[in-house]
Amino acid sequence: MAKDMILYWGSGSPPCWRVMIALEEKGLQGYHHKLLSFEKQEHKSKEVMDINPRGQLPTFKHGNRVVNDSYAACLYLENQFRSQGTPLILDGAEEQARMYQRMFEAQNLQQKLSDVLYYTWRVPEAERHDSAVKRNREALSAELQLWEQQVGEGPFLAGKSFSLADVIVFPVIAYAVRFGLSQDRYPRLGQYYSLLKNRPSIMASWPPHWVENPQGMDTLEGL
Repeated sequence: MAKDMILYWGSGSPPCWRVMIALEEKGLQGYHHKLLSFEKQEHKSKEVMDINPRGQLPTFKHGNRVVNDSYAACLYLENQFRSQGTPLILDGAEEQARMYQRMFEAQNLQQKLSDVLYYTWRVPEAERHDSAVKRNREALSAELQLWEQQVGEGPFLAGKSFSLADVIVFPVIAYAVRFGLSQDRYPRLGQYYSLLKNRPSIMASWPPHWVENPQGMDTLEGL
């Protein structure tokens, strides 16, 4: 099974990390994978573009089936391997509704986080507009306050069991922590992060360059 799979991925990318967590949770260790460098534009190589014309990561292939979106890949893995590993779709209409809601709400969090980080990285300090910096940070702060309330219902995002909601959202929370999110200001998010960071599937797929350099950055300091 797993030997028929190949994942092209980038270290630290939340979308890539989601698929890796899902593979671990479903007991699909042994899949082929290829770590690519965003900085070197390796995700635009012919090898990737042949199966993912957008040149994005993750790029995932199982046999002849190509599933390139991280949400789609996680849902595919759960549905194809439902009877093995961790059940990632919860039983019960209420739990499923909460799970799917949290999954897709993650796009809001990831977008607002990206707005802050990429503006800082791509725009030289002398060219930044204070109004844009303030607007992006306020929007992210408001989004984080919503998540601070939502994770308090837990211990997991959709209730008492680990689910696809956690597969999708945890990498975004971990990414924010990596770039300086205050766990004192957002204690419930900090507690959620601490709860899951030692989960076997997450430890096994922890971004290798984070392992090599545990020291994060302070981009989100004061948020």
